[in-house]
Amino acid sequence: MGQKRRKFSAEFKLDTVMEGLRGQKSIAQICRERDITEPLYYQWKQRFEERVLEIFADERQRKPATEGEVQRVAELERMVGRLTMEVEILKKAKTWLDTQRVRNGQ
Repeated sequence: MGQKRRKFSAEFKLDTVMEGLRGQKSIAQICRERDITEPLYYQWKQRFEERVLEIFADERQRKPATEGEVQRVAELERMVGRLTMEVEILKKAKTWLDTQRVRNGQ
């Protein structure tokens, strides 16, 4: 009968890796206290180091927008412009209607 695999939360993995990076305890001690194997710790640490760079990556180095994305942004900008004009027209109409009511004594 095989052992059931344990699942660890992202917080547990992060806490474990960060504790190891602080260097206040040996990796062996951390693994004993947390009941994990050293290879598992180093696997988590490697994944952490690979992905942490993405957080601080320069946004300008991201892939350029695709033609579809450019068209979608242009469409949304046109929609925003049209809606802005509609709002301005409705504001003017409301102002005009309010002045008409005042003139008519309502």
